[in-house]
Amino acid sequence: MTAIPRDGTLDGMPALLAEGYRFIPERCRRLGTDIFETRLMLRRAVCVQGPEAARMFYTPGRFTRRGALPPSTLRLLQDHGSAATLDGEAHRWRKALFLSLMAPAGLGRLADLMEQEWRARILDWQGRDRVVLLEEVRAILCRAVCRWAGVPLTESAADARAAEFGAMIEGAGSAGPRALRGLLLRARTERWARRLVAEVREGRVRTPDDRALHRIAWHRDPAGRLLDVRVAAVELINLLRPTVAVDRFVVFAALALHQHPEYRRGVEADDEALTRFVQEVRRFYPFFPLVGGRVLEPFEWRGVRFERGAWVILDLHGTNHDPRAWSEPGRFRPERFLGWRGDPFTLVPQGGGDHRTGHRCPGEWATIEIMRRAVRLLATAMRYEVPEQDLRVDLSRMPAVPRSRFVIANVRPTA
Repeated sequence: MTAIPRDGTLDGMPALLAEGYRFIPERCRRLGTDIFETRLMLRRAVCVQGPEAARMFYTPGRFTRRGALPPSTLRLLQDHGSAATLDGEAHRWRKALFLSLMAPAGLGRLADLMEQEWRARILDWQGRDRVVLLEEVRAILCRAVCRWAGVPLTESAADARAAEFGAMIEGAGSAGPRALRGLLLRARTERWARRLVAEVREGRVRTPDDRALHRIAWHRDPAGRLLDVRVAAVELINLLRPTVAVDRFVVFAALALHQHPEYRRGVEADDEALTRFVQEVRRFYPFFPLVGGRVLEPFEWRGVRFERGAWVILDLHGTNHDPRAWSEPGRFRPERFLGWRGDPFTLVPQGGGDHRTGHRCPGEWATIEIMRRAVRLLATAMRYEVPEQDLRVDLSRMPAVPRSRFVIANVRPTA
């Protein structure tokens, strides 16, 4: 058997929280490897990066997500009983529910609702001295996805839900006050979601049969049993919150338009250029840094034996910047996607492998469509200025975002 290089620290968790996205790439560089062993929270962990590692990690049936995330991160991003924590047939059955909601017509409707919310917001932005784009896009996406899902939402409730979803996202990569705030606000969101599911089942809230709220509330497991109300509420949140999390990708797209204005003309009129731009934003900028799994059955990879229960962590951001898959990975170059064949193990900002049989995010298509529409709106529906601000992206913060959260000013509609 091949020996795995070791990090050598007593516990790497403080370094992971301090270094963020750089933790795995820096150790891979220092050790001259794309696999190494460390200890996190005093537990043995094997860290890997690169397309080959992604292919290994996303082999169907090889890993479970149970026990593979810190408890606070699990609660904020997935929670117990969710599709992400299931395996085998139970996972495929629940995943099919989410995939069925991602049909092209449904995605188009979601993007249309997002655009309606955005265009209405431009009129408000026009009268303000400064607009923090991250906060505004978060509110837009929260309102749009709730309308799309058939979730009734008053104006005041929309602001509360957006703040709660934002706190969950902000706290997911922290072990401090951000995580605590996210957990406290998530508890409030769960009470709201449980009440909503119960009211749908009791007939007190009516929503069309094809809407996500109705589909989730009445979803049955393979044995024909309705989901527990708590689990159905978790799954509703797991549809809404990840859509709101696309606010970060939209802000990074705005940052890319600002820092690389040579691509603006292409995204204004050329759909293929627009898609290439969106894909490069997803590859280049940091989203969630890594994903963990626990080995279900022993296997060997590169001469290393992975025993049942072994904890393996895949570096998503590092894989998106692997020079073996991407030439000049540190440069923003949308043209690299000309002729790209869609390798599911090289571009993994939302996971790798197959959407239907594995744990790749079922909302990836929604992310791309929302981003395409948002970039087109930024480029054609409005004019704005980007005042002096701190646009640095702190890679020690997980999930990352420009420090200023991207401020725009002097907004005016183009028509």
